[in-house]
Amino acid sequence: MPTLRWLTRDDDVRAAESVPYRLLEEVPGLGYGDRDAGNMLIQGDNLEALKALLPYYAGQVRCIYIDPPYNTGSAFEHYDDNLEHSQWLAMMWPRLELLRELLAEDGSIWVNLDENEGHYAKVVCDEIFGRKNFVRQVNWQRKYSVSNNFRGIATICDLLLVYRKSDFFQNNLLPRSDDATARYSNPDSDPRGPWKAVDYLNQASTKKRPNLVYDIVNPITGSVVKNKEKAWKYERGTHDDHVRENRLWWGLKGENTVPALKLFLSEVRDGMTPHNWWPHVDVGHTDEAKKETNALFGRDEGFDTPKPERLLKRVFELATNPGDLVLDSFLGSGTTAAVAQKMGRRYIGIEMGDHAVTHCAPRLQKVVDGEQGGISKAQNWQGGGGFRFYRLGPPVFTEDGQIQPDIRFPVLAAHIWFSETGSPWTEPQPLSPFLGAQGGKGYALLYNGILGDKSVSGGNVLTRKTLAAICAAQGDFTGPLTVYGERTALSEATLKAEQIEFKQTPYDVKARK
Repeated sequence: MPTLRWLTRDDDVRAAESVPYRLLEEVPGLGYGDRDAGNMLIQGDNLEALKALLPYYAGQVRCIYIDPPYNTGSAFEHYDDNLEHSQWLAMMWPRLELLRELLAEDGSIWVNLDENEGHYAKVVCDEIFGRKNFVRQVNWQRKYSVSNNFRGIATICDLLLVYRKSDFFQNNLLPRSDDATARYSNPDSDPRGPWKAVDYLNQASTKKRPNLVYDIVNPITGSVVKNKEKAWKYERGTHDDHVRENRLWWGLKGENTVPALKLFLSEVRDGMTPHNWWPHVDVGHTDEAKKETNALFGRDEGFDTPKPERLLKRVFELATNPGDLVLDSFLGSGTTAAVAQKMGRRYIGIEMGDHAVTHCAPRLQKVVDGEQGGISKAQNWQGGGGFRFYRLGPPVFTEDGQIQPDIRFPVLAAHIWFSETGSPWTEPQPLSPFLGAQGGKGYALLYNGILGDKSVSGGNVLTRKTLAAICAAQGDFTGPLTVYGERTALSEATLKAEQIEFKQTPYDVKARK
């Protein structure tokens, strides 16, 4: 497969490995509403934030939408969008790698760009996600008009690169529109309900498809209809079935020279097949988005490149179901999170700048309170829910890979579980030294006095007593066990007999690359 080369590529493809795992520290005063709604707003560098999320959310995100800087050479108030090309690629590679780890197997990622970097991003995404996992390039008409004073070929479209995590992804159908339903009627009062007429002629010539050439009879007039230039769409046996089932439409008085086939509304699937041309009348445009943000923040406080809520609504209609988790690591003005909440999805939004506090949090507070802009009326949004606000804290590990001395048990447990299994850890209630089992193997951690004993030879040491406590917590699991602790008082023979692999903290605790 072709790969893209740039000046710092060799370093950039390994950049995610060197990003430290940081703590996520909640700021309760900036959260709002129901803190247990499952929504997160994170302020901080999105590369470090994504790494911090891995031990808890790897493989859990159903849909990722990102709207990264387009690298247009423009200077935006809230972003440095004047990155040299290789710097832009260096920024995107490690972030896309971590985003892929966060995606569920049936998940998808939607990358909103324009032609400045879109085609380079396509090659990079082919390499990271696999070319076979490219789903489609969607073309969004972001402008509804161009100035006649523009010289050259004006651009009115953005592109969305859509990739899946694996072939488990299957997009939803679009809701059937009123216009599409209106195409069905029932002029002959057919008891099977509304229908629409479908062409009965094949575009192939009669010479090419002789098996589709035969005479048919108009039952109303009794006239015989012969093929002249085009064949029928169906073989004779299928046509006879259509006649027997009264599926042919000749007109109310038999005035049609050839029949049409009745396609009943009750027989078509509930939704409509999506395509990759999204006109502004369907999903909104930049002027609509500006009006939405101006209404929220004031005319001078909005963003230069916001996206309309209807655009995100279309993405989530296709890629998610209610209750699914969505993520946006370039949250901007907060549109992704706002739309996710109004549509009953959970969200994680990451924003680096001060406007995480000055714009994103206030916007989401308004959503919780029932704000009626954007898609609110279409979704019958009345408010509710809530979110927690986080900032990035110190690294979990020191520069030489050791554990920071003040790390709490659940934080270290999540990292050990993730490093061993590659999957996120769900904190049990109540906490116990047994972290869980996966793939026929169990994992346990003796740390920070989890058993209530912080003495030198107490609860952080693997002894007969602490082993019994672990066994009591592991329920029906009886397989081999990996135990992390300060040291073990059990002999090698005992460890082997008990099927225990002992790993010493902090030396054997590794941050997963």
